[in-house]
Amino acid sequence: MSINWYPGHMHKAQKEIKKRLPEVDMFIEVLDARIPYSSENPMLADIRGDKPCIKILNKTDLADEALTKEWQQYLEQKQNTKTLALNLHQTNKSEQIISLCKKLVPSKGTKISPITCLITGIPNVGKSTLINILAGRSIAKTGNEPAVTQTQQRIDLGNNVILFDTPGLLWPKVENQDSGYRLAVTGAIKDTAIEYDDIAYYAAKHFMEKNIDKLCEQYSLEEKPRHETEFFEFIGKKRGALVSGGKVDINRISAIFIHDIRSGVLGPFTLETPTQIEVEITNTAKRIAKKLEHKAERKKQFKSKR
Repeated sequence: MSINWYPGHMHKAQKEIKKRLPEVDMFIEVLDARIPYSSENPMLADIRGDKPCIKILNKTDLADEALTKEWQQYLEQKQNTKTLALNLHQTNKSEQIISLCKKLVPSKGTKISPITCLITGIPNVGKSTLINILAGRSIAKTGNEPAVTQTQQRIDLGNNVILFDTPGLLWPKVENQDSGYRLAVTGAIKDTAIEYDDIAYYAAKHFMEKNIDKLCEQYSLEEKPRHETEFFEFIGKKRGALVSGGKVDINRISAIFIHDIRSGVLGPFTLETPTQIEVEITNTAKRIAKKLEHKAERKKQFKSKR
């Protein structure tokens, strides 16, 4: 899936992050626990270098608990990286985050030398809500759609910790096509930039493979659908999502299905596992290498004709 949504303020934010880097002691990256890899900004590792990072796996109430623990173990294999699993109803976790900051940067954290953190995360991951919890007051603007925060903010959290907020960041190109779908399914991308039926079919395939009984129970299906099209035909007729001639309105039923997923109607789920991602990383690298090889060959042929 191709993502064509990279607003100008996101490009500007990346430049500002790099400019502010010398005064930043560590990073806090907020991830979506349902898609820990796909919601992880691949550019951040290059930007932060060897500076410590806390990766917050947020929205754990919507994710598979066992897989969240598996992801924590996987992510903490990276140097100077710690994880914390939470959902935004757990306001008591704020002290844990501050404590982790002080453990990762033990040489600072005093009035004279406070710890400076830069917090980042993809759109709609809950970063602004987390900042308000950490600060103990409403500072960051929150919203139920991507791209709410568009400027950087400097926030004094107390406890000798300073936080720099950034807009929700995507990166110019999502190379892993499955990651593009997962970002869309969970709501990280504005709905105006995607096709509901496209991502709905992707999501339906996942749920039919992983938990088709849950789908049948939720939508009161008397028989198991054999494929995604049949699934949408079944639930479209049950929900009355029809157009003239009694045909199912695929766009409408797709939107209903995606809303059900995002709101937790289908229960907690995680769309990717560490093992699965390792395979996808390898396959993506091969695809990119092949594409570059083909491009180089075409360039060579073009030069030989001149």
